[in-house]
Amino acid sequence: MNPQLGAALAAEEAAIYAYGVIGVNLNSRGDETEARMAEQAHRVRRDYLVARMAQLKASAAPSPAGYDLPFPVTDRASALKLAVQVEDGVAQSWRPVLGVTTGADRGTALAAMTEAAVRATRWRRLAEVTPVTLPFPGRPA
Repeated sequence: MNPQLGAALAAEEAAIYAYGVIGVNLNSRGDETEARMAEQAHRVRRDYLVARMAQLKASAAPSPAGYDLPFPVTDRASALKLAVQVEDGVAQSWRPVLGVTTGADRGTALAAMTEAAVRATRWRRLAEVTPVTLPFPGRPA
């Protein structure tokens, strides 16, 4: 379970970083609120993973000071595109955790994957991207 939790932690940390860039490139109060709520959700998941890994006496690679974004984010359209990509990536990082957990840990992994998929759907809707949903959230495309 440790490598899977470490990968989920890395994705949550990257999402937090990305939302800093996303938020400053959104131009409506509603979009900005959505981005703040998403960033906060990723902070909660990150904190959960840090605590859970400490309980398991597991370690993870330290998070980098910054991340290379997959493309320049300079406006609302590119910010929305990044938000979709971030949430899809977070869902993909939680999916393997399902296979190595049971009980409450599995419930947490399922909730994290589902919540990321729902956020990705919201961002797709705002970006007017189709399809709005993926048939199997968390599965690499």
